[in-house]
Amino acid sequence: MTTDPETRETSPQPEDGTGEDTGRTEAGTAPGGEDQDGAAAAPAGEGAAAPERTEAEAELAAQRIERERIERRKAEKQGPVEAGTKLSGKAADLLAAVRAVESGEKPVSSAFREPAPAPRRAAPEPERPARPVTPPQSPTAPGTELVAAVRALLTGAGAPDTLAPQVASVLGETADARLQADPWQLLRVAGVRPEQADGFARALLGAECRPDDDRRARAMTVWLLEQAALAGHTALEIPALETALTQRSVPDPDAAVQSSVAEGEVLVFQDALETTGPGAAPVEGPAGEGEDEAEERPVRVLIGLERYALAEESLADGLARLINSVPKENGSADAWERAARSVSGAAGELIRAAAGHGLVLHTGGEASRIEPATLLYAARDLGVRAWAATHSPAARDALRDRLDLPDTATAHPAFTTVAGLLSGAEGPGRDADGALDLDLLIVLDAPQLDVESAALLTESLPDGARLVLSGDPGVLWSAGPGRVFADLLTARACPQIASRTPDPGPIGELVSSVGIGELPQVDAPGKEVVIVPVRDAREAVHRTVQLVVDSVPRAIGIPSQETQVITPGHGGAAGTRVLNAALKERLNPGPGRFGGFDAGDRIAYSPAPGRTVQGHVVTADAEGLHLECSGEPVVVPKERVDQAVRHGWAITAHQAVGQRWPAVVVVLPGDAAQALSRPWVYTAFGRADRHLSVVHGVEQALPRAVAETPAKPRTTRLPLLLRGQLPTAG
Repeated sequence: MTTDPETRETSPQPEDGTGEDTGRTEAGTAPGGEDQDGAAAAPAGEGAAAPERTEAEAELAAQRIERERIERRKAEKQGPVEAGTKLSGKAADLLAAVRAVESGEKPVSSAFREPAPAPRRAAPEPERPARPVTPPQSPTAPGTELVAAVRALLTGAGAPDTLAPQVASVLGETADARLQADPWQLLRVAGVRPEQADGFARALLGAECRPDDDRRARAMTVWLLEQAALAGHTALEIPALETALTQRSVPDPDAAVQSSVAEGEVLVFQDALETTGPGAAPVEGPAGEGEDEAEERPVRVLIGLERYALAEESLADGLARLINSVPKENGSADAWERAARSVSGAAGELIRAAAGHGLVLHTGGEASRIEPATLLYAARDLGVRAWAATHSPAARDALRDRLDLPDTATAHPAFTTVAGLLSGAEGPGRDADGALDLDLLIVLDAPQLDVESAALLTESLPDGARLVLSGDPGVLWSAGPGRVFADLLTARACPQIASRTPDPGPIGELVSSVGIGELPQVDAPGKEVVIVPVRDAREAVHRTVQLVVDSVPRAIGIPSQETQVITPGHGGAAGTRVLNAALKERLNPGPGRFGGFDAGDRIAYSPAPGRTVQGHVVTADAEGLHLECSGEPVVVPKERVDQAVRHGWAITAHQAVGQRWPAVVVVLPGDAAQALSRPWVYTAFGRADRHLSVVHGVEQALPRAVAETPAKPRTTRLPLLLRGQLPTAG
């Protein structure tokens, strides 16, 4: 490694520092800055319906319909949550609360200090409807009268009136009345923090506003679970939730949780834990008491939001259906075997596995992507309706380039994006039953699948279809809740094919070493890897701009527009905001006449939470900001620009997952030390194809993070849900 593209080789001599603006904020942001997708999530339902729906609108509409169908399906499974064990204390109280609500009776638990509220209405039990063939029309914006009423209420209480459209969209037709009756409902709006909701409540309620208000306790419980979802959890264990409630000045966390359960705002789950197998603690007891011992197996009690609970259960159902089903007879067994023998290594193993199984997992780095592509074309040669889906148009186009497909194959019939597939904007479309009209679906960058997207995909697959999930388990997990790919690898419920194709060159060697917890010096005779030590954040910004604008183009031959800067967070002295401002000044100076943007600005656009696509600004008019992203025109309404568009010369590693650039400059200022982890470093370094520069100011924090800081754990239920349907899983 060298200190600069034009200087001699040396070892890194960086500087340590303290973390700043690298953790999650109270608005529910991702490690390293604001939100994991790189732009503030747009409030649900915001904005007026356009004459023609965008891809993002179509995708969100399709997801809404699919969630409604999942909820109706789950309504057929009426009855209390199965305990599967003997419970006492808090767990028993919560279970009693759930059963009481579901039966319409008054809760009998002594932990309730007030009369029980009215029970939830029973859900209907319709027959399972066919999946929608086309996405529904996007919802219309809230009426002007409603928005005006909400705005008057907010203004009177000293809250920003700009929140009015979002509040009206989130709370519905009676938003003003709901907010008047329960001012803490304001917390349901994305970006609103507890102290802001408390201030609004004090303005509305006056002396009646108390920290022990039951409405506040319930709203805080739901808000904390939403923040947990932003951090990747699909549920929280009760002690963790109650600790968080205490930190938010909720006087009686136990009562807050039970009240939320009784009101039906959250769900309680009891998952029996394994007492045998690797890492499991056996339950000790006298010989001959096996039956009692089984009944007293330990459990964990979790609290979660219905939205993610239904998605995770639907995902488990869909995966079990695929695993337990026999794939359609697409080509004879001999034909599949001939296809497998025609290629070598893991590609052949992958073809054999897909031939006889409904679900297959494939792991490997960037170079291994050729293996699922080989499966794709082998299957299509056999007459199988096979498709491959990536998580971004850029990744789709990069795969096309790797396969040496012509430029006209940008919308190649075998390639699509996950968002386009779900919305119907791309891909094979759906059959008469509403299922995707295909026999084999290969999803690349599978670690980026959150539980909701994964549930929508699996539920959309027809019986007998094959699903292959392919990805690098070392990269950062999904921006949304869940760890689907990692959970499936742990469950071992289906064939797993591990690629033996290494990523080439010094960058591949470095990234592979990071994956096993090592940070070696690599021999880079062509200046493929360069270390640039810096003393402070100011110098880090200066050196980054110098690298992008001058050194890398001149010494390496890669132009500035093909160089991507990656940094841990949006804030801080060397976060994306500061770096983008400095890079814009050099690469595309201008007054920011389009809401802070100028024509030609490089941008990162978030069409939906958890998704980021790159492009550039074309122009702006009354319709909004006109962008071009992966060759496609995009119009962002002016009211969404602040939430959905950022400058994109510098982005976070979460935004960069699934994409690669010829040159990457990774910036590690001293205040980023606390945000670093092995998956973050692995992801950031692995985005470089030909050249990697590391602006290094964290001293020993970098090797320490690589060696000692794995991915942050996420609380999920998928492994246990699968174990209940697949006795061999686990």
